[in-house]
Amino acid sequence: MSVTLDGDKTRSVPVRVRRILHGPRPEKVPSLVGTACTLIGLLDIAAGVFPRFRASRVHAIAEVLPGTLGPLSAALSLSAGVLLLLLAHGLKRHKRRAWRAAVVLLPLGATAQFVWRHSILGALLSLALLALLLRHRGEFAALPDPRSRWRALANFVVMGAGSLALGLVIVSAHPRRTLGSPSLTDRLEHVLYGLFGVEGPVAYTHDVDWTVGYSLGALGMLTALTTIYLAFRPEHPAARLTDDDEARLRALLDQHGGRDSLGHFALRRDKGVLFSPSGKAAVCYRVVSGVMLASGDPIGDVEAWPGAIERFMDEAKIHSWTPAVMGCSETGGQVWTRETGLDALELGDEAIVDVADFSLAGRAMRNVRQMVKRIERNGYTTQVRRVRDLDDTELARIRRAAADWRGTDTERGFSMALGRIGTPGDGDAVIATAHKQGDDDPDSPYGDLKAIIHFVPWGRDGMSLELMRRDRSADPGMNELLIVAALQASPALGIARVSLNFAMFRAALARGEKIGAGPVLRLWRGLLVFLSRWFQIESLYKFNAKFRPRWEPRFVVYRTSRDLPRIGFAAMQAEGFVNLSLPRPLTRRRPAPAPRPCAHPTPTAPAEHEARAA
Repeated sequence: MSVTLDGDKTRSVPVRVRRILHGPRPEKVPSLVGTACTLIGLLDIAAGVFPRFRASRVHAIAEVLPGTLGPLSAALSLSAGVLLLLLAHGLKRHKRRAWRAAVVLLPLGATAQFVWRHSILGALLSLALLALLLRHRGEFAALPDPRSRWRALANFVVMGAGSLALGLVIVSAHPRRTLGSPSLTDRLEHVLYGLFGVEGPVAYTHDVDWTVGYSLGALGMLTALTTIYLAFRPEHPAARLTDDDEARLRALLDQHGGRDSLGHFALRRDKGVLFSPSGKAAVCYRVVSGVMLASGDPIGDVEAWPGAIERFMDEAKIHSWTPAVMGCSETGGQVWTRETGLDALELGDEAIVDVADFSLAGRAMRNVRQMVKRIERNGYTTQVRRVRDLDDTELARIRRAAADWRGTDTERGFSMALGRIGTPGDGDAVIATAHKQGDDDPDSPYGDLKAIIHFVPWGRDGMSLELMRRDRSADPGMNELLIVAALQASPALGIARVSLNFAMFRAALARGEKIGAGPVLRLWRGLLVFLSRWFQIESLYKFNAKFRPRWEPRFVVYRTSRDLPRIGFAAMQAEGFVNLSLPRPLTRRRPAPAPRPCAHPTPTAPAEHEARAA
């Protein structure tokens, strides 16, 4: 059924056969339980808030659901509804902690049904759901996601805002039993007081004061308890690359680094790594919003890739993370889909220039040639060197310029960026710099430095573009100047191939602008051009095309099509386009890490690799 080499499964049985042997993945029960929690939670919240709803026929159903308990039914409905909504997503993702919370909550609800409501049916429903959870407890074994105590602050803000909005609805849901005509300010003040368990300025008749007061107090208590729990529970940090991991990855890159131009980016410090049983292959990843994102192809021997992929899928399963791969090659996509049953979708193309074929001669290169000549006539010169050939003073100046010239507060990049320059172990990296003659200001921290591009090694005879930065006061065309300089200097450095930027949806853009393109393709291209206002999709493709590269397709690997929006959002977070972290004044300052070995443009973060000068 399978062949094993060096401790790794290299020829596994077909995916359909494995599913027959081991049975289908147990997804239905958690999904149904999570959906039921969501629906019941919304129903309980509605039952606790709207008096007409509680008096309607739907009330006959709500009476037997967990959370509508006796004389405190409104407050308990709100509490149970909010708690069920909080637990629903965790139950759908097989989370063990969500299961434990539900197992504790359901018997309490059953007891309250019997003691306060004398509802045998309500208690039986709670116990039936509890029995279902206990029977399928093996399906709720997923470990927690990476987290920190800063999530408590986010919970306080979100829960506080939600409690405030829901409390305003509660206060306003009894217009016929409100004494006088309280203003919006009075009602808001009543909500704020009620969340702290204090009576506010709004008064009611027919004992509605008790209902509103208990409901607001329950919301305030839930906000406080969940925030306290999140603040004091143990942290579960995300996986990070250790010194030992980095040494093992570098050993694999020394042997197999020429296979994938993205291999060196596996050395990012914010990635975790999983090795195959034999240690001859590895998959690097980061977890973002419940998505386990791998980048590029696995590192190491292709024959050992299945073992590393299997470890990756096992890790995703025990945490119930959504597995995904960003920017893998065609070979990598074939192995991933064959070994896991996942699907692949072409994401775009990587621009690769063969140094031996590059020349500025000819009509096709006229624009680049004229731009380079014009900049050189303006007094600009270039230098292309290995990082190990730079002295400490110049390297410090380049690092400072790269940080100061960054166009965003957030360092962008994940799958094709390294995020550091000139650390020990990266001496083979290449830096091309542009200088303006006669512009060496002694007061400037950059001297005559005007632009930088940084390449990381791609095996023994290649390099891969990592970042492009320039002084905003420099002449346009700095990026073209430095890329041409790097390509022309490559033979002396022993470089035969250079990987430039990644162009998302390049094939659609190229085919959509040709004569005879169909209406669907033209519409798709028009949408991509529109999105280019924010993501520079078209401009980056045209920038790459100037250098007449060959295009190598890159793929995203995913489980189901409904996961694609979630994967796309997680990728944008990883690349730095969506930042959900705390504002700078609220973040903890950490000392800079000690220098360690340390770059390529990202599929979703082209801004740093710039067509900005184009």
